[in-house]
Amino acid sequence: MHLKEDERLDYLLAENLRIIQSPSVFAFSLDAVLLAKFVYVPIQKGNILDLCSGNGVIPLFLSTRSKGDITGVEIQERLYDMAVRSVEYNGLSKRITMVHGDIKDMPRTLGYGKFDVVTCNPPYFSTPPKGEVNVNEHLAIARHEILCTLEDAIKAASDLLKQGGKAAFVHRPGRLLDIVTLMRKYRLEPKRLQFVYPKQGKEANTLLIEAIKDGSPDLKIIPPLIVYQENGEYTEEVSRILYGES
Repeated sequence: MHLKEDERLDYLLAENLRIIQSPSVFAFSLDAVLLAKFVYVPIQKGNILDLCSGNGVIPLFLSTRSKGDITGVEIQERLYDMAVRSVEYNGLSKRITMVHGDIKDMPRTLGYGKFDVVTCNPPYFSTPPKGEVNVNEHLAIARHEILCTLEDAIKAASDLLKQGGKAAFVHRPGRLLDIVTLMRKYRLEPKRLQFVYPKQGKEANTLLIEAIKDGSPDLKIIPPLIVYQENGEYTEEVSRILYGES
């Protein structure tokens, strides 16, 4: 397989898969791994969609948890190309389809109410003044709401989901009220919420939230996830997520 420029082929540790990464373009974060583990997915069949797919890490992870059909959507051509080549390298082209396009167009392109599950690891930060945006365009688009706002992502997820389908997002705790408000605006009822803490005694820095389209109100706050022990090593739970059973 051909790697371009500064690309490298990394292991998806627990999953016996490989993924193309590039430090100057995109490398997935722990957030994507946690979202792929957090979301409910049908095991045998179903239509699963990942929005803002980057280099395809979430579709690759989900392929180990579900035999359903998985689609990933990415607007940046370079990242989309990396994702396509990773899917091919892992022999998953029959199960994972990557789409190059804007998530705002996907209900028209892929079909309204077509999916059982939608996941999304959207850009976290509102677009700052021009001088403060990352000079690397790929990283700026992945991190800032330049091409896609939180509302765009939640509306697209709702439009694409079947009634009773599940939408799962990873984001920052500071946006929790925005997320819940927007989810309810677009008929997504939050059902499961988990906070992720870098260490015991620190403030949460990540949240995972799952909603059901037209679900009844009843939110469960599930036990927190702590990433690092005091000695700086991963906690047992995060180690298991990253590396599999020891």
